[in-house]
Amino acid sequence: MTNPSVHHDTFVIERTYPVAPARVFRALTDPEAKAQWFLAPAPWKSSDYRLDCRVGGTEHAESREPNGRAHIYDATYHEVVPDRRVVFSYDMRLGSELVSVSLTTIEVAPVQGGTSLTFTEQGAFIGGDPAGAASRVEGTEYLLDNLGKALAGLAG
Repeated sequence: MTNPSVHHDTFVIERTYPVAPARVFRALTDPEAKAQWFLAPAPWKSSDYRLDCRVGGTEHAESREPNGRAHIYDATYHEVVPDRRVVFSYDMRLGSELVSVSLTTIEVAPVQGGTSLTFTEQGAFIGGDPAGAASRVEGTEYLLDNLGKALAGLAG
């Protein structure tokens, strides 16, 4: 794509999970716990997953559609406040093509009966297609639903 346009968008997704904030935070920041809900399901293939969730740390995931097209996620962590908040930036690529760059904040807080999670993403979606942002919302909602299943012990 030559000189594609950019569509900017911000979205917020909220969830409540019936577990303590420390458990939700661990699922967001521990490599083994996050892999349970974050990596692509079959028939996609995931490889080369790495997570170092600390200030300056990085995260990397590669997933391939059944047709072989690669989705590549690379993140850098800017703030990590145990049991409260993580702030990170990330880019997404389809093969070698950059499709988005985002700044994300995930906040967790205790509420009656569990934990409230607020996911805020500010993104630059390359190509100018507003559907890119809508697709990201849909994908993020799917992941946060997976997180809920993992916290309930039902992932898989």
